[in-house]
Amino acid sequence: MLENISFIEWIGYIGSVIVAISLTMSSILKLRWLNLLGASIFSTYGFIIGAMPVAFLNLFITLINIFYLTKIYSTKDFFKILHIRKENRYLQYFLDFYSNDINKFFPEFCNNFKNHLYDNENLLCILIIRNANVAGLFIGRKINDDEMFIEIDFAIPEYRDFKTGNYVYRQNQEHFMEMGIRKLITEPKNKKHHQYLKKMGFTEKSGNDGKLTMTKQVQGQK
Repeated sequence: MLENISFIEWIGYIGSVIVAISLTMSSILKLRWLNLLGASIFSTYGFIIGAMPVAFLNLFITLINIFYLTKIYSTKDFFKILHIRKENRYLQYFLDFYSNDINKFFPEFCNNFKNHLYDNENLLCILIIRNANVAGLFIGRKINDDEMFIEIDFAIPEYRDFKTGNYVYRQNQEHFMEMGIRKLITEPKNKKHHQYLKKMGFTEKSGNDGKLTMTKQVQGQK
């Protein structure tokens, strides 16, 4: 059956599949890029077979995606770090609301937090505010005078475009320096988390037990 499908038909199928996949993306940025790719392929397919309604509709969708992607990349975001106590009621609500998503990246964190396994006076809890909206949560544990272990660094799906991470780890390193932190340490929980940490400038380090950790030296903004 598949051998009877022409090359031109494959173009249409591929475009349709990419458009369908794009609609499953929780990240707006990924949705826009995939939808752009799928719509442009499907538009090309429409022009090839002479189906002008299909061609022009998907060309229009392609242009819309280009417009919004340009807007996303050119818009200046305003960030702020908000310190909160671990007993903060909004923090509890945030963890409950995003528990399923958090557990994909940081298994058992929510349960451990509720069970007071992070009752530590050296715990740093901050909300990352982006354009007056809560974009993410960072919780770190100071393990000595100048090192902090990151327990969780979570961005909500709408803000997973690396801008939030860039703000925390690149643009605002002075925030850690003011607390005497010179090194950030964490453990990659899965492949996506590992890739994210590398993008944020963390380097790999294998311990004597073979366990992989990621570290980042904190430096002032140059």
